[in-house]
Amino acid sequence: MKRFIPFVKSDPVVAVIRLNGAIMASPRGGLSDAALAPAIERAFRKGKPAAVALSINSPGGSPVQSSLIAARIRRLSEEKEVPVHAFVEDVAASGGYWLACAADHIWADHSSILGSIGVISAGFGFHEAMQKIGVERRVHTAGEDKSILDPFRPERAEDVDRLKDLQSDIHDAFKAHVASRRGDRLSGDKDLFTGAFWTGAKAVELGLADGIAHLVPKMKDLHGDKTRFAVYGPKHSLWQRFGAQIAQDFGRGLEEQALWARYGLS
Repeated sequence: MKRFIPFVKSDPVVAVIRLNGAIMASPRGGLSDAALAPAIERAFRKGKPAAVALSINSPGGSPVQSSLIAARIRRLSEEKEVPVHAFVEDVAASGGYWLACAADHIWADHSSILGSIGVISAGFGFHEAMQKIGVERRVHTAGEDKSILDPFRPERAEDVDRLKDLQSDIHDAFKAHVASRRGDRLSGDKDLFTGAFWTGAKAVELGLADGIAHLVPKMKDLHGDKTRFAVYGPKHSLWQRFGAQIAQDFGRGLEEQALWARYGLS
């Protein structure tokens, strides 16, 4: 009640934003700017938080959604003059690390996985299987590159070159984001931007994180034992909460599982 009494100082509040899951534009799940925007806006605008803490557990996903979410966090942090701390749980890799870099400080557990600053594209080739079962592929396009990387035809060298050009541009943007946010805290290790990833303790040595710490004790250490916490996250419909796990889109589920599996967390 004392926060409503004039001239009595209120206990500090830390707004906690949960960023848990793969990053994707799908409206049926995952982390996206559209899904997270209301929670992020409330976290920064409701009351006067002493800080915002990002609780991150993500193997990555869409580079565009990663960029949009991180940009929203940075814009509100600067607008409201509220510091941001990222706390890595199991993993903040690839796009998950992109989100972590939206914070002013990054903290991790000894066994957390951080890094994977790279770009990956994966798929399958089915043309030989189709030949074996006697299926003929019929595709008609206007534009010679319209069917680029078609999984039902043999891979073309020029398609791979085009893909690598796209990946290089995205990788450059990722590296620039990390370098601008981490600055001279980065160690300069030659493997930082190769897509490699490390445990929390090694990430601290490399400058990818600032220390080993957990959310509640660290925030209380910084803002006092009476610090209160307000938790924000995307709202889910009743169907999403009680039925979505059973009826989850099969393709998206496999994609997300593959992302987690890269870090031994499937």
